[in-house]
Formats: sequence, structure tokens, C-alpha cells
Amino acid sequence: MEENEERDNGTAINISEVLHTTLMRWPWIILSVVFCVSLALLYVLRTEPTYTRNAELVLRQDGKGKSLGALSDFADMGLMSTRTNLTDEVNKFQSPDIMADVVRRLKLDVSYYTEGTFHNNILYGATLPLTVEMPGLTETEAASFTLEVSPKGQVSITDMTKDIETYPDFKATGKKLGEAISTPIGEVTVNKTAFYRPGEAYRILVRKSTVQGAAGSFSGKVTIAQKDKEGNTITITANDQSTQRAEDLINAIIDVYNERWIENRNKIAVATSAFITERLSRIEAELGNVDRDISSYQSAHLIPDVQQAAQLYMNQNQTVQNEMLNISNQLQMTRYVRQYLVNDNNSKKLLPANSGVGSASIERQIEGYNTLLLQRDQLASQSSPNHPRIMELDASLGAMRNNILQAVDNQIKALDTQIRNLQSKQSQTTARIAASPNQAKYLLSVERQQKVKEALYVFLLQKREETELSQAFTAYNTDVIKMPLGAPSPTSPKRGRILLCAFILGLLLPFGVTYLLELTNTKLRGRQDLDDLGIPLLGEIPRDKSAGKNGQQDGQVVVKQGKRNLINEAFRLMRTSVGFMSAADKPCSVIMVTSFNPGSGKTFITMNLGISLALKGQKTLVIDCDLRRASASVYTNKPSHGITDYLVGKTKDYNSLLVCNSIVDNLCVLPVGVVPPNPTELLESDRFKELINLLRQEFDYILIDCPPIAMMADAQIVNGVCDRTIFVLRAGLLERRMLPELKRMVNDKSFKNMGVVLNGTIPEGITYRYGYGKGYSYGYQYDNYNIED
Repeated sequence: MEENEERDNGTAINISEVLHTTLMRWPWIILSVVFCVSLALLYVLRTEPTYTRNAELVLRQDGKGKSLGALSDFADMGLMSTRTNLTDEVNKFQSPDIMADVVRRLKLDVSYYTEGTFHNNILYGATLPLTVEMPGLTETEAASFTLEVSPKGQVSITDMTKDIETYPDFKATGKKLGEAISTPIGEVTVNKTAFYRPGEAYRILVRKSTVQGAAGSFSGKVTIAQKDKEGNTITITANDQSTQRAEDLINAIIDVYNERWIENRNKIAVATSAFITERLSRIEAELGNVDRDISSYQSAHLIPDVQQAAQLYMNQNQTVQNEMLNISNQLQMTRYVRQYLVNDNNSKKLLPANSGVGSASIERQIEGYNTLLLQRDQLASQSSPNHPRIMELDASLGAMRNNILQAVDNQIKALDTQIRNLQSKQSQTTARIAASPNQAKYLLSVERQQKVKEALYVFLLQKREETELSQAFTAYNTDVIKMPLGAPSPTSPKRGRILLCAFILGLLLPFGVTYLLELTNTKLRGRQDLDDLGIPLLGEIPRDKSAGKNGQQDGQVVVKQGKRNLINEAFRLMRTSVGFMSAADKPCSVIMVTSFNPGSGKTFITMNLGISLALKGQKTLVIDCDLRRASASVYTNKPSHGITDYLVGKTKDYNSLLVCNSIVDNLCVLPVGVVPPNPTELLESDRFKELINLLRQEFDYILIDCPPIAMMADAQIVNGVCDRTIFVLRAGLLERRMLPELKRMVNDKSFKNMGVVLNGTIPEGITYRYGYGKGYSYGYQYDNYNIED
């Protein structure tokens, strides 16, 4: 039920009909495929091929470089002990500064091309015979020009531009390779490479872009990502028109990253080494003073060797002294670090790492402070000190420095407490040495200071050596596990895939266009739109495609004796259907032919149906009741006398108005004559009814050509004197929304015994052949005939 309603409203689209209609127009499918494939081929030829290279490297998660042999014992310096954040390292690889350094190192801001048939070809590496130096241009300036070198090595420069300024009149000639050429952009020198071939002419397009512009362009060609979420492997992918440039680009990115990583680590090592050197100079001076004090005291008081004098006591206090010695070292280093912190001259310097304060928490805070300070210094080198990010980092550094100072103070207090506890313990032990002389106590105290300073001095010497070795032998932070590799064929454009998609699109495009045309077509399409209406279909009349857009040629006769083409057979079938409609008990059938709107072909069908009936031997009359246009009268050259004369009473002999046997035997035409001013009133008169009754006695068939029902009431008037109604529907002209109205007229019996003729169908490529055994066949072929009014 719903499907029928959709068809009634003209919205249903049969996919099989769309496929059939499109396949019938197979030349359009071929043309569409050729067009789409040609466009795809042109795109492929005009697109410069791009190649892909991939490299893989592993980042050391602990961030430490490995040393060789026994030097591995010095790797744990405390300077680079922070674990590497893989996401941060990936971001560093993608840093614009790293790409800018790569551009400078490889000179990628200058590109070289040769003109090709469809696109310019990149010159790089082994394909680049010449290079150009432009010292007069800064990194923020761009330029381009055309370089020509003759077989004799003569250089010519034309088509020069600088930024947005052009120099159309400039041309430099006569210079040789290697000579400086004066140009509007400064001196230009053209040099040969190892791939230059003497005696060959070159024409090269040179384009110099800004360093930042080139860095941004090449950043878009490089993709850096973590290979696995759980691993430390990074994949670097480069897409470029030159395979060698893509490989060089990846290698340069890795080299620049490693160099920057080493540079940042060495900054910490240098700062630590300077701090240790300063501490050594002070400890050395203090240790010399202690030695002199011991020597002077022993000489003045004639005291023997302290070790021999206190041998008995030291055995008991050995454990306490060892503890006090270790804590005293920590206390001294902690105080040195505090002095370094409170010194305003060191506020912007790196703090000494692994200084021996004895607190892992303080060491971690110092390492975090140094890392943040390095980031701040690197950002400050690229922007002003008033940059919001720098000010934020300064505030963070100040807070971290205060936290470190507070932690150092707390450490000093804790160490002082531990020393007091050990001193109390030692006093209990030394109290037992009642006989110990005061001189021994003094020397023992001085000697303790001497040992503390000696241990501190040796400790600092060891740390300085470790720092210098760490600076000298630090390895890279990366291990390359896959060098830049890739397929020799370009990765884009994918020619096979593009051509295949274009071929498929070419096949689908005609079907899509047909579907859209059907979707937007609101006109009557053909017999399939009438199948569910339940209206008798008397026949289909094919359309003449050679008759132009509207195909109207009044007076055209297509039905002829002996013709067996498709349109003649269509009228024979229609004649047969009309014969079935006629009642056997009536001597004559009066048939009215009308339509919804003009241009449906009702006059054409009326006349040719009349001819077909006449050829069968039926005495047929065609009455032109379209008193406004007189369409059927065209077939008789529009005589001046006709039915109008009879209806207005000018003549009583209707036989004198008939035009008989002028077209074909047994066919008469009653023309309009003079077009009246009141056609409706004439058709409503009694004389018209009398005329039809008189004509019934003389003819087998009377066909009345009426005006369209949508424009005037003439058809409704004529319907009163008719036996049958033929309603002409023109395919491609009638709106499908009128079909429900047609069905309503049939159901309401608005017109007597109504049947429908479908006019203007398109039997594209139809040929009927019926075989009756070997050697017997006959066919219907489609000729170009007009079938409109």
C-alpha cells in the first residue's frame, strides 16, 4: 500500500530501471571512464612523486652515556641521573630550533629544480651539478632566479626576485663558474659540484627561502613518534621528493639532537668542576695552616709523635672518631654549599651536584634545579628576559633555591646534633684517661682537624677527576637501531590506486548522474509510472528524437500503407485497442481525444489514428474541435470554411465542409475554418449535437480533437456527445503529481470510457526479432518520426 502511494506521488525510483537506463547509454559510460581516468592520469603526471624513509632509535631511559672499560666506574656522577621522559624527548626532536639547525647544516633553505614536462624536478645530492652562494642575503630574506650555464661554463642569471620585489629587466651574463656576480640581491657565486659534467648545458631554477620558512616546511615532512607505548624506541619518518635528502634530513636531526644533549650535560659538568676547584683551593690553604700549627706546637712543647702518644687512647675511641670524621665531612660540604647558595653572585649559576652533603633529598633538589635552570637559559637565549615563560621559570627557580637553602639549614642542624652526641660519647671515654696530658689533648684535637681536611681534600680531588672524565667520555643519548631506509618506489601519489579509483568512479558516475536525474525528475517517465493506476492503456507511441527539443511539426503523417516500422506498429496496436473499446451494437463510435496540457501530441495521435483506421477500410472522420488553435486543420492546409460555419448557421450542408480522401482514402476531416471568438458557446449549442448525430449515420469512427482539459471547458462539453475518451499523456512533459488526479477522473467517471495513450516514449536501441524456424525472421526497426502536435 505504501509503495503504491509512493508511486502515485512520483517519488519511487527503481534501481533496476536506473541501471537499465544507464547501460542503454553505454557510450556515456565509456566517455565517463575515459574522462575520469584521463583526469587521474593528468593528476599523477603533474604531481611530483614523494618518497618515504624511516629510521628507528632507542633512547637510554636512565639518560646516562656509557663509558669505556674501567671508566664506567665514574659514570654515576649525579649530574645526569634524572630519568629521561620519552614524551619530552620526542618533543625535543620536533623542536623548531633543531629543525632550523638542520636547515642551516644541510643548506636546505636553498632549493634547486629543473623544468619538467608536467612538474619541476628536485635537484639534490648526486643529481645536483651546481650550487649557489648568496652571502648578501640574511636568514630572514627569500629570493629566486633562473640559472643557465652554457656548455662552455658561461653563467647567465634571469627572472630574479627578492621577497615580493621582482627585477624583470635584470640579466647577468658573461661570468664563469666560481666568479662572483653582482645582482640586486648581492653577490652570487655559482660553484661546481662533484657531479658537474663539463660540456653540458644546464638550466636550473634556484629558490632561496627563509630559514624559519624552510624549517617549517621540512617539519611538515617529518613525523616523529613513539613506536610502542611500553618501549623506548622512537620512529622518525621523512617524506620528500628526494630519497637522499630524506635520509640526510633524518640523520641530521639525530646528530643535532645528540650534540645538544651532550652540550646540556657538559654545562652541568663545567659548573661542578669550577665549584670543586674553588673548594680545593680553600681546603688546601686551611690544611697548610693546620700542619703548621701542629709542627709549631710540637717544637715548642717537645711533644713526641701524636700517634705514639695517644696509641692506647685511640684504640678505644677509634669507632667514635670514624663516625665523627664522616659526619664532619658532610657538615663541611653542607656549609660550603650553603655559602654558595647565599652568595648573590651565584644566583644564576648551576648548583654543584653530588657535592657530598649526605642527603639524597638535597641532591635530587639540586639536580631538578639545574635541569630547570638549563631550560631557562636555553629559552632566554631565544627571547627577551621579560618573556612570561622566563619570568615564570625565574620564579620557580627562586622558590626551588629557597627550598634547597632551607633543606641545607636543616641538614646542618642535624649534623651538629649528631656531632654533639658523638662528642658526649667521646668525653665519657676520654674521662677515663685521667693521666693524659693537656698537650696530648690539644694535639689530638688539632690532628682531628687535619684528618678531616685531608679526607675532604682527597674527596674533592676524586670528584673533580670524575667530573672531567664524565665530560670527556659522555656518549650519546641515542642508539640507532635502524638507519634511514625505504622502498625505491614513491609512496605518493599511489598511481595504481588513483587510476583504479578513477576507473571505478568513471563507471559509477553515469549511474549516479542517472539516479540524480531520476531523483529530480518530476515528469512522467514511462509506462512504469502508470502500472499501479488501474487505467486502461491503449498504447505507447515512441518519440521522434530528430524533431528537436519540442518535436512539434504540425501536419506530419507517419502512418502509411505497407510501412512496418515501430511507430506504424504502435498505431496498429492502438487501433486494435480502440476496436475492442467500441461497442458492437453501435454503428459508429464517437471518440474524443484530449490531454492535460498543450504539447502532449493529441492532434498528432488523432490524425494518425484516423489514418490507421481508414487504411483498415473503416470510414473515419476527424473533427477539429480545438476552435482556438485549429491544430488538426493543418493537415488540410487550414481551409477558410469549416465547422464554425455550420455552428454559426452560415451553411446547412455540412458535407460541403468536409475534406475527404486528401490524405488517404476513407478519411475525412472537418476543419475549423475561421477561428470564432466564442468557441465554448458554439460547442454548447444544439447544432453541434445535431451535427454529431448526423455524422454518426455516415461514418464508422468519428475522432474529435479537443483542447486540453486544464485550460478550458471545451473537452467537458464535447464529452456529452462522445462514446469513448482517449486521454493523451506525454512522457517527459506531464508532471507526475497529476497522475492521482487522472486516477480520480477515472474513478469518478468524469469522462466516458476513458483510456490512456502514452506518447513520447524513448525505445532506445530496441529491435524486435521473432524467428519461425531456420531462415525465417522479421524485425521492427525504429525510425525517426515526430509524434507531437
